[in-house]
Amino acid sequence: MSGEFDGRVALVTGAGSGIGRATAEQLAAEGASVVVTDVDVEHGEEVVAAIEAADGEATFVEVDVSDLAALEAAVDTAVETYGRLDYGVNNAGVGGRELATGEQTEESWHAVVDVNLTGVWRSMKAELDRMTDQDGGGVIVNVSSILGRVGFAGAPAYVSAKHGVLGLTKTAALEYAEAGIRVNAVCPGFIETPMLETGGITDDEEMRSQVEQLHAMNRLGRPEEVADAIVWLCSDGASFVTGEAVTMDGGYTSR
Repeated sequence: MSGEFDGRVALVTGAGSGIGRATAEQLAAEGASVVVTDVDVEHGEEVVAAIEAADGEATFVEVDVSDLAALEAAVDTAVETYGRLDYGVNNAGVGGRELATGEQTEESWHAVVDVNLTGVWRSMKAELDRMTDQDGGGVIVNVSSILGRVGFAGAPAYVSAKHGVLGLTKTAALEYAEAGIRVNAVCPGFIETPMLETGGITDDEEMRSQVEQLHAMNRLGRPEEVADAIVWLCSDGASFVTGEAVTMDGGYTSR
């Protein structure tokens, strides 16, 4: 534990597994108090237990990012429990059904966009409301994707939402820079998370190999590798970085 984040407070959405869990645990290991949020109560509480077992500080709040009031309540919990909110990591997301653009239904489109884009905006709205009302500003990191930079057949809603996250990130960075709030994003490649497992990618040996080969490094990324970048963006070492989208994709977008 470096202690760089001692006395600071973070809120992580979708922190019950994958990138969100790795980020929550790394922030706590660096000394931050972490509000762990997820729709999955069991896994969210497991993350808190793991952080506490490692002598960290964490609190779980059940949150669905389609509910602005729930996000506002999570921010309130951060402030009431720990005194402030320094970092917001907006990671919660869903994959959606694999359908071509013309085959999407309105229902399937909105289900993905509402979580992956509007859910990020709701999270930011709740976080910014607090950060603009406290000394010291804050840092927001939004989790986009390499599919926020390129197209991908069969995922029009997901791709559109992740592109939108980058536009939202850049716009908010401009709006809140003078308030001392930095806003950045990360664009991970295919990461070995439960979302890929649900999509059948990691369990199918042939499909896994095909996806791995999309990356120049011929492997999937690990949640901890993305968390490293997120924690750096939150740190004072990134104090002049805002409006940026940091890509960690094993060379996917370099081909």
